Amino acid sequence: MEEVEKQLNRLIKEVGYKKAEELFAKLNGGKRLRAKLILKIAGENEKSALLAAIVEMIHAASLLHDDVIDDAMLRRGQASVNATEGSKTAVMLGDILYSKAFGELVGFGEEIAKTIASSVTALSVGEMMDVEMAKSFNANEKKYLKMLYLKTATLIEAAAASAALLAGKEKHKYAVYGKNLGLSFQIIDDILDIIADEKTLGKPAMNDYTEGKVTLPYIYLFDSLDDEGKERLISLHAKKLNDEDVKWIRSQMQKHHSIEKAYALAKRLSEEAKEAVKEESELAAILDKMIQRSH
Repeated sequence: MEEVEKQLNRLIKEVGYKKAEELFAKLNGGKRLRAKLILKIAGENEKSALLAAIVEMIHAASLLHDDVIDDAMLRRGQASVNATEGSKTAVMLGDILYSKAFGELVGFGEEIAKTIASSVTALSVGEMMDVEMAKSFNANEKKYLKMLYLKTATLIEAAAASAALLAGKEKHKYAVYGKNLGLSFQIIDDILDIIADEKTLGKPAMNDYTEGKVTLPYIYLFDSLDDEGKERLISLHAKKLNDEDVKWIRSQMQKHHSIEKAYALAKRLSEEAKEAVKEESELAAILDKMIQRSH
């Protein structure tokens, strides 16, 4: 991982703009899940570290744009770039990171470059879908999971598949692993948004619903409620929730096992991912650790 950070610093320095360098240094890198995945699949060397840095740069760019779209003032418990520098700067920094990453990506050959590039197109489509879906209450599980795949899982899928290509391993198996890891990771995040407290989350609890995002537990809850309950849940969509609202939603989710249903899907996807790469115990361990976050 040290080599990945070194490559990231080199890439941002090569941009040749001090302000971009300073802002990038302030970004909280997070868990670096995609980078760790690439290094585990492709082995640790200069080429895999560079690929990991490129993917992390793309991920950082997508988060910068995401925060602008969501008007998010916090990112991983810290003030977001759009909160401190304004939306224009956040968007342009994202564009700098995207274009620099793509410039480096062409050095990896056509198949790897196409795999990553097409995932970024899918990611952008997923973002657009997310914005559209937040305008009204969506009770369609299939539609939600498609958006989740495009917005979140596709880059993790591409990272795993590209690392496999780099190492001469079977691309498809690792793509299945990455896709399912990405989906289950996001479903667990959806659950944590509901059950965790503000201090743990680094943002207000149930923030997703306040922003208009109807995640899986809400979809499962809606299916279980009577007409009056459905009406109340829809009336709270994209509104600031008071303590009574939060208490009601949580009690109804507990009554109808909405969290457990979402967790069961995350667990099933996780098991499918493990099965795809059953000979790789370290990759299975990543899934186990991720699934345990909600317990």
